[in-house]
Amino acid sequence: MRHAPRTLVLGLGNVLCGDDGLGVAAIARLAEHWEIAPEVVVADGGTLGLSLLGLFDGMDEVLLVDAILADAAPGALVALDGDDVAPAARSRLSVHQVGVADLLDALDLLGTRPRRLSLVGLVPAQIELGMERSPAVERALPLLVERVVRELRERGHAVAPRRSGGAQAQTPVDRDAARALGL
Repeated sequence: MRHAPRTLVLGLGNVLCGDDGLGVAAIARLAEHWEIAPEVVVADGGTLGLSLLGLFDGMDEVLLVDAILADAAPGALVALDGDDVAPAARSRLSVHQVGVADLLDALDLLGTRPRRLSLVGLVPAQIELGMERSPAVERALPLLVERVVRELRERGHAVAPRRSGGAQAQTPVDRDAARALGL
């Protein structure tokens, strides 16, 4: 039996800036509604940038989930893979793009970039201060979660609808972020 690669699914974005938080919202929905194989780490990375470096340790594949600026209608799905991800982190991610670009640069400097790096997300309609997502992004969030599920299955991971409907336990990033914020 083939062993599935260790995979990190990392939701990115600032939930205080409207659609910019869609990556974090998608990851929360994924954790709430789907049972995911144990070799997959699902984490809310928010806007933590370089402090996320440790999460990449030992990962064969990383799937970033984020708002992606593109010449498409708000809510449109965008998917990038391999060498297209780093340039997108510099120019197509929203307000926290510097942190993601720095993170990818640090992985390169350390020689620890995962074998496969992918980015999926939605085109934001608004990234201004506010906690509400635009109607276009809210309607498209289930499609984004389904895309993440499909990506995981295509990579050989078991993913099934959650029977109990309850959310997974808090991820290490959630605990670290909460501790850093004094929560």
